[in-house]
Amino acid sequence: MQTHIMPRYAFRTALGYCAVSWENAVLTRFELPEATLSIDDEPSPPPEIIALAERVRAHLDGQFQDFSDLPYQFSLVPVFACDVYRATLAIKPGQTRTYGEIAATLNQPASASRAVGSALGANPWPLLIPCHRVVAAGGKMTGFSGPGGIQTKLRLLALEGDQLFPM
Repeated sequence: MQTHIMPRYAFRTALGYCAVSWENAVLTRFELPEATLSIDDEPSPPPEIIALAERVRAHLDGQFQDFSDLPYQFSLVPVFACDVYRATLAIKPGQTRTYGEIAATLNQPASASRAVGSALGANPWPLLIPCHRVVAAGGKMTGFSGPGGIQTKLRLLALEGDQLFPM
């Protein structure tokens, strides 16, 4: 059986290399800074991927972007995770929500906050779907699955102007 490799483009940002993968102009994955370059990376991605890279660069340079308009391949994730990601896209730079608040947005009980956290921990599009803007009750920092863990989460929140978490 032949495996299908999706194109991937790695690009430099102010915080390091990020990378994006896609299929038929739909985003399948995004990698936060500390992504590695690969010999298989696409040297000439399509214009919409170049435009996305420019938006990410601008965001990480402090010109905040809203990535809710991007074409995500939501069919790759379970329905609950898709709902969590759509709710998370509504959180603007400089704002945070708790896992429980996301659960409530989805008409789920507060006990669903762990499931929200699990979905965000598996987010294939970190930064674009801003899982770093979701915190535990009382602003407590919990795990972050991206490279650098909680330090990366704090760095992104501070960059976006969230003064609750100074660097």
